[in-house]
Amino acid sequence: MSDRVIISLAPVAADCPRVEPNEVADEILACVEAGAAIVHLHVRDPQGKLTPDTRYFEQTIAPVMAQSDLIIQASTGGVSQMTIAERCAPLACRGVEMASLNVGSVNLGDNVYFNPTPDVEYCSRHIVERGIIPEFEVFEIGMINNILALQDKINFTQPMLFNIVLGHRGSTPPTIDALIAMRSMIPRDALWGITHFGRRDFGLIAAAVGMGACEVRIGFEDSYYINASETVTRNVLLVEKLATLIRSQDKEVATPEYARKLLNIRHR
Repeated sequence: MSDRVIISLAPVAADCPRVEPNEVADEILACVEAGAAIVHLHVRDPQGKLTPDTRYFEQTIAPVMAQSDLIIQASTGGVSQMTIAERCAPLACRGVEMASLNVGSVNLGDNVYFNPTPDVEYCSRHIVERGIIPEFEVFEIGMINNILALQDKINFTQPMLFNIVLGHRGSTPPTIDALIAMRSMIPRDALWGITHFGRRDFGLIAAAVGMGACEVRIGFEDSYYINASETVTRNVLLVEKLATLIRSQDKEVATPEYARKLLNIRHR
């Protein structure tokens, strides 16, 4: 059971109509001060649309890398019409140390998040060949099995990090029973965490932290709500509340240095 918990920040909402690199960078750096150790970013254009053009992504992470030791995680996912090669574009960017890896298809609301096996293998190989650490996003129990089977072909860095994602309409519900079931399928020698998707309370996060999660992902990509009735306009308020929750369970908020050691990521 982990006594330190990594806060992973996902600061940009999927429906954000405007993405300005300097503003996002400032928001990220404020969250570093509040306890974030990883930032999870999709490659988006100034109107917030997913794109293989990494210019604005690179403009965002450059000041973050210059002013902090925050771990940079690029997303290779998101519902879009991009090819898997286009989705993997940020893997070539300087400074990318982690990547989210999606290992199966799933219904997300009215959309199908399409991740066929050849695409999963393509993305996995590119991640491993570049020495990038994958974070496996698992929406269903079957995805955990997919990862374990994939190990026969691809030599993933150990320990592996699984991120449990609950609450999308059409997928696994955000309940304690579902969390327990998903956790029970993850190998005991692996690391695991949870994404704060769609929540208006911090109950599921609190349960995950109590069960030994080593990471929690939070931010506007997943929810604007700080409680059942209030939204916030700054990611840092969510990070601060999460840090307080972690400490209330007599655990520590992990520093970027600790997260690097745990995940086998070298210092820049």
